Amino acid sequence: MRLNFDIPSPLQYFSSLVQSDEHFPLLEAAASLAQDEYPELDVQQVLGDVDQLLARLKRRVPPDAPAMQRLRALNQFFFQDLNFGGNVNDYYDPDNSFVHVLLKTRRGIPITLAVLWLELAQGMDLHARGLSFPGHFMVKVNLPKGQVVMDPFTGQSLSREELAERLQPLHQRDARPDNMEPPLGLYLQPAAPRDIMGRMLRNLKHIYRLQEDWARLIAVLNRLLVLYPRSWPEYRDRGLALAEQGQAQRAQADLEIYLARAEDAQDHAAVADRLADLRRAAS
Repeated sequence: MRLNFDIPSPLQYFSSLVQSDEHFPLLEAAASLAQDEYPELDVQQVLGDVDQLLARLKRRVPPDAPAMQRLRALNQFFFQDLNFGGNVNDYYDPDNSFVHVLLKTRRGIPITLAVLWLELAQGMDLHARGLSFPGHFMVKVNLPKGQVVMDPFTGQSLSREELAERLQPLHQRDARPDNMEPPLGLYLQPAAPRDIMGRMLRNLKHIYRLQEDWARLIAVLNRLLVLYPRSWPEYRDRGLALAEQGQAQRAQADLEIYLARAEDAQDHAAVADRLADLRRAAS
């Protein structure tokens, strides 16, 4: 009898991780994003490296230490001793989104830093969550006497006034007729792990689309559609990228799905014209 020991593709592995919202391994799924770019990456080794960091951190704090002491120890360890922080010199480098690169360089973008920080925070039994704050991912920790909101790019704790100030450009751009600004608390709701993963992927999507790197863009869109199978705009974007690569048949299939599911979309006519062009070229 032959045994089948086929190694799953990076996309199959990612798919196996993100099936359930109840048991969503955020760090492992985030680390696996790099496998398209680094096929030899050992994700389990990355998880082991993080476990070692957590073990070092735990040795610094008594098990019965209050939450504020644990938070201070974590931030001292993460931002000061290990010197994790934002990559201000090359913010749009795709490597900033890859956990294994972050562990080596100690530089990344807010959301990747947040994913690593959250793993350590939860390992310290802190009630920490990510926040999909507009334009800049944040983290928060619930403490007995309130909550702390932090910028993982710098390690800075932010007051309500500072958070409101960061929202001003958004409010000015999207001014409402009644001049009523949404309450700050609306932006401080915890982000689900699936949505954190989606934001990481859309960061990469934005970079690769600007670079017109169609192959890498398609790989990211494949993952987004595993994550959100009913996200019809991702079918449109993958179809357009496939068309740029000359994969007309696959492009047509994706654009047809989009047009069938997004009949009221503003770009419906433009996408239909692109689909017609592809069909004419194939005939």
